[in-house]
Amino acid sequence: MTDNTTPEAELSPTAKMIGGFAPKMVDLTDNVLFGDVWARPELSPRDRSLVTIIALTAGGNAGQLPYHLNFGKENGLTEAEIVEALTHVAFYVGWPKAMTAITTAQKTFSE
Repeated sequence: MTDNTTPEAELSPTAKMIGGFAPKMVDLTDNVLFGDVWARPELSPRDRSLVTIIALTAGGNAGQLPYHLNFGKENGLTEAEIVEALTHVAFYVGWPKAMTAITTAQKTFSE
């Protein structure tokens, strides 16, 4: 959770983005989602990233994709693996959603 005494450099990306506006959302994101769910040992961070990228694509949530595409690479996914996964799921999630994800990945990886 953010407060006025935490130096900017120590804030999470979510706290920097919405901390003053939605502190409970920051708390849930930092402590429950990333602090608990992402830390569970049953799936590796790499696998969680792949599942998350595909889930965001299936739901048409392109706004969250750039962060998770980069996070996926940090967690060991290659660009080729991400592109292959997005190509594979195009037939299951819908062509427009997959094309949006592919073009978002192309833009994200070129930056």
